[in-house]
Amino acid sequence: MRVPVLDLLRQYATLQDDIDAAMRRVLATGRFILGTEVEALEQEIAERCGVAHGIGVASGTDALLLSLRALDIGPDDRVIVPAFTFFATAGVVHRLGATPVFADIDRGSFNVDPEHVDHLLETLPGRPPRVILPVHLFGQMADLPSLASIAERHGALLVEDAAQALGAACRGSPAGSVGKLGCFSFYPTKNLGAYGDGGMLVTDDADVADRVRQLRMHGARPKYVHHEVGMNSRLDELQAAILRVKLGHLDAWIAARQQRAATYDARLSGLHGIACPPRREGFAHVFHQYTVRVLGGHRDRVRDGLATRGIGSMVYYPLPLHLQPCFAHLGYRQGQLPESERACREVLSLPLFPELREDEQAQVVDAVRGAVSAGDAGRSPGDA
Repeated sequence: MRVPVLDLLRQYATLQDDIDAAMRRVLATGRFILGTEVEALEQEIAERCGVAHGIGVASGTDALLLSLRALDIGPDDRVIVPAFTFFATAGVVHRLGATPVFADIDRGSFNVDPEHVDHLLETLPGRPPRVILPVHLFGQMADLPSLASIAERHGALLVEDAAQALGAACRGSPAGSVGKLGCFSFYPTKNLGAYGDGGMLVTDDADVADRVRQLRMHGARPKYVHHEVGMNSRLDELQAAILRVKLGHLDAWIAARQQRAATYDARLSGLHGIACPPRREGFAHVFHQYTVRVLGGHRDRVRDGLATRGIGSMVYYPLPLHLQPCFAHLGYRQGQLPESERACREVLSLPLFPELREDEQAQVVDAVRGAVSAGDAGRSPGDA
């Protein structure tokens, strides 16, 4: 690809000396699991999120799983999750023996629709869902003020899947600070990415934080005394040291992403057949992805056209969660969550990373225009 959708090597080239020094520092200690680097990163992330506690774990998926375990979610419980997001959000619910309840998304933001969440809580028969688990998709926070109000009214807990949104904010509240817990991923492609897997939970609740710390160590405290069956989910020192180096650059990287997103907006806005991602007033978007909609049913043709022009792109996500084969037993049908299904047909993420050059972005814009024209991807009636 002349322009990749992401290039992690460019970032490493700018930080190589500092990252190599941090890794050597860890190697010289002989301690590689849950040491001083992890403790420092936990404190730094917690402070950034404006909460009291950070707990490093092995992945973003484990962060979600442990957050629900710490809240005693299990069989006979239900958890509301968006139907349009990465699989892990619903997968962890199922792994605990609980049932995911899929909510549709808001067309503009790609995030879960608070009105549909409220409707589900009002109308679902039987035991009401105990947790609402919104995802801050593509780097823009869900409407947490509305969701928090809904959760309080129905006696549900709010847990944030902020895997893609470290540094985002909603009406001044950082991602991870509104719910009972916030869950982050340090997967290499994230805005703050490790060189392997890693994750973190943040919370203001000292008892919940203490429970998570015990659960991540096989439920033991002290060592070899197991009060419950936990799991092995620990952030290692090397990854924490790397992340601490990168954390100092995160604000500059976010600003670079926002600038490149603004450039896309200016050059693609109004292009027939393309809908740029909307902005929500009071929401600070960190652009983990720059995701457009290709209207008129031409998304795959446009994507193929970009590929022939040497431009990388990605489809996040091609199949909504309520229609995944592993959830067929839940009885959801095609057409039941129309906005999630529509998004899966239309979304296309364009190259966006802090090191993307101006000339490369110009190539992307030209290629999008050419692919749209060649694919005749204009608006069809009803594509408003």
